Amino acid sequence: MEIVTFVLIGTVIAILIYGVLIYNNLVRLKHDVSKAWSNIDVLLKQRHDELPKLVETCKQYMKFEQETLEKVMLARSAVSRALSQGDVAAVGAAESQMRLGLGNLFAVAENYPDLKANETFLHLQSRITGLENSIADRREFYNESVNINNVRIEQFPDLILAKQFGFKPAELLEFDETELKDVDMGALFS
Repeated sequence: MEIVTFVLIGTVIAILIYGVLIYNNLVRLKHDVSKAWSNIDVLLKQRHDELPKLVETCKQYMKFEQETLEKVMLARSAVSRALSQGDVAAVGAAESQMRLGLGNLFAVAENYPDLKANETFLHLQSRITGLENSIADRREFYNESVNINNVRIEQFPDLILAKQFGFKPAELLEFDETELKDVDMGALFS
């Protein structure tokens, strides 16, 4: 065999190894996006399991604040529907409504000193606040994973293998305009 043949075989092997590395990285990124979404899903389920307990505790103290409680429960249902349908955009919109409802619920609690002093309410409020912070962190991680995935499947030479093997861009979890605005604390307490 001539040296040209060895060079040609070496080049083909190097290209194949490089292609396998690209493919494996694309698969890892796709699964990172799925894992990030699953992490959000777990936290949302935890919040939705604890939310009825908070609402029930509040109901014991507030009979005439039904509208606020109903909005929270409707938003909870909307999130559950969106999650079961796998609709990322709808989850983002429903989550915005949920956060507003929870803000209103906590604002209503400000008007009830007995409720604010109730140990169960304080524990649940603390737990939901912690879950909200965790969800915000997971949302950021999910969107970062989606962004990395989407950039990689559009970059050369990765896009060649991405198109060949059907890698699709993932959808960012975006927020409603109301989620991006500052909270009007005066409106929450009126």
